[in-house]
Amino acid sequence: MGKVLLKGNEALAEAAVRAGCRFFFGYPITPQNEIPHYLAKRLPEVGGVFVQAESEIAAINMVYGAAGSGARVMTSSSGPGISLKQEGISYIAGAELPCVIVNMQRGGPGLGGIQPAQSDYFQAVKGGGHGDYRMLVLAPATIQEMVDLMGKAFALADEYRNPVMILGDGILGQMMEAVELPPEDQQLEIPSKPWATTGAEGRSPNLINSLFLDPLELEKHNLHLQDKYERMNKEVMWENYKTDDAELLLVGYGSAARVAKAVVDQGRERGIKVGLFRPITLFPFPKDALQKASSHANNVLTVEMSSGQLVEDVRYNLEFKVPVHYYGRVGGMVPAARDVLAEVERLVNLKREGKES
Repeated sequence: MGKVLLKGNEALAEAAVRAGCRFFFGYPITPQNEIPHYLAKRLPEVGGVFVQAESEIAAINMVYGAAGSGARVMTSSSGPGISLKQEGISYIAGAELPCVIVNMQRGGPGLGGIQPAQSDYFQAVKGGGHGDYRMLVLAPATIQEMVDLMGKAFALADEYRNPVMILGDGILGQMMEAVELPPEDQQLEIPSKPWATTGAEGRSPNLINSLFLDPLELEKHNLHLQDKYERMNKEVMWENYKTDDAELLLVGYGSAARVAKAVVDQGRERGIKVGLFRPITLFPFPKDALQKASSHANNVLTVEMSSGQLVEDVRYNLEFKVPVHYYGRVGGMVPAARDVLAEVERLVNLKREGKES
């Protein structure tokens, strides 16, 4: 099949169907509304089920039920809607149920606005709900990558029995690009799920639960979860762009990384040895790859559409061995390449002059 021109939200929704998703529960919120709009028509065509729930809270608990039965299930929202889902996400992680959650980020805090942002980074990678839990978090930078990562997201969810979040933003959801979709008749490798609640005829009943009244049992369960999250480190993904000799390293994900990549090209034309490190998995974070990419760097600069969230993880994972700076726009504003390049030049000049920024 050749490439087709699709809006990001619609491409992602179609990729979910082709990855075996047959259940979707959600509630409208801009800028992700095309996802439920598309799936409302598409899922019944493949024998699936679409439900517009009465609220985001209801939707995430419907996801819990479908995931518990072993189905491939997804929900999507943005900013405030993801906040409402946090209790349910914690329950799903505690009960070890596989599902995919999409967040097309918008500006905040509060109701904020409908323009794109990356201010939900902390919420996604630190576990925005209660308890010691984690989600695998995938951060695409193109619509094609959103399509490609959708199948990966469902596979990882099944492998680790854990929620997986695709963290996009309003730019990726609303823009259009040519993409190549997976074939509709692809042979999906969906693992068996003997733990699922599919009826107990011929076997003992399965129990799906996140409540442990005995503190020793709860501690044992928590340690099991932490061990699982540690094993997720083998799933790290990243992109290096002109990092081999980079004396100044840009770090960004998603739409901000697209801006940063243009800055690298413009900086190289001006004789500045600048490169880009783009984490694709935000949790687990590709620590070793970041350290290797920054091995020649005198300075690191994060490019973000937030007030500075990614920058904290970059400093931590570089163990404060390299100065890490931040450049970003907030509230739905997008960094301009010319402004990021000006900050790059400022840092380079300070280094040449032997001054600290």
